[in-house]
Amino acid sequence: MPEAPPPFVPRDSGDAWVEGPDGRRFWGRYGAAGLLVHDESAGVLLQHRAEWSHFGGTWGLPGGARHEGESAVDGAIREAGEEAGVPAEALQIAFTSVLDLGYWSYVTVVTRAAVPFEPEIGDAESLELRWVPVDEVEALPLHPGFGSAWPELRARLSERVRIIVDAANVVGSRPDGWWRDRAGAAEKLLARVDRLSAVGVDAADFGGPPGRVWPSYRVVVEGKAREAEAPDAAQPAGAADVEVPLDSAAIVVVRAHGSGDDAIAEEAATEFGGTTVVVTADRELSGRVEAVGAEVRGPGWFLGLLDGASAGAAVDDDGL
Repeated sequence: MPEAPPPFVPRDSGDAWVEGPDGRRFWGRYGAAGLLVHDESAGVLLQHRAEWSHFGGTWGLPGGARHEGESAVDGAIREAGEEAGVPAEALQIAFTSVLDLGYWSYVTVVTRAAVPFEPEIGDAESLELRWVPVDEVEALPLHPGFGSAWPELRARLSERVRIIVDAANVVGSRPDGWWRDRAGAAEKLLARVDRLSAVGVDAADFGGPPGRVWPSYRVVVEGKAREAEAPDAAQPAGAADVEVPLDSAAIVVVRAHGSGDDAIAEEAATEFGGTTVVVTADRELSGRVEAVGAEVRGPGWFLGLLDGASAGAAVDDDGL
């Protein structure tokens, strides 16, 4: 006999059903979000849903209804923490995938496990939590929504975007007096990149489906700008003692001891396994990085992203 559901006590105004024009019902007055955590060694973290729950007995993602005004990323991470003990500090956000029905939406927040962790059942919604190898996911009885989304999500698990920033070229593209304090100007740029790294970029900028992507950033500074202090979230290139692997850092500051162009070209040539975008207007440098497979975008494109993040236009990170 299926176990009885626990007494239902709404925890938030978002804990309610939404009914569509065709009679279908979906959980979450403000939409819902789920967290897909991918560990290259262990697989993906799945939740075996309690029998009393919607589509009970199937396997899916930890997640649930979003709170009013809550972003998809915050909602997915909160729900995964409550249901599966997923530590937010162990995650590196990769991208979001959006199902938008007009009257209701579901956002899958895809993350990578930057450090290993073991999930723990935190409430009555789970029968089991398990790391499932990617090749074995389809053998399980999947929640219908997750089952229909899984093929595309699986295909995108290796998707990565790296943006290498020619800091001198970007800073120099706006005549705002940067030459009076090159280190200070670089610090301002790094602070804005830090903000952008938190909210992500519209996937459409890279030809992707609805949603957002979270690139990694390598900001190359040279000359006097090498004295710039980096945001707390940034890692210096070559850091030896960090808890999170350097490749998982959202921002890496590369302090070029010689030519900044040479340092950028060297970074672009480093094997990455994804899309590399170099931000510069320097024609000679553009040719060098394009020769190793990188894309080139001008400072205007990048400044537009920074301006949008600073203005709060990209705060709603679900891509709707």
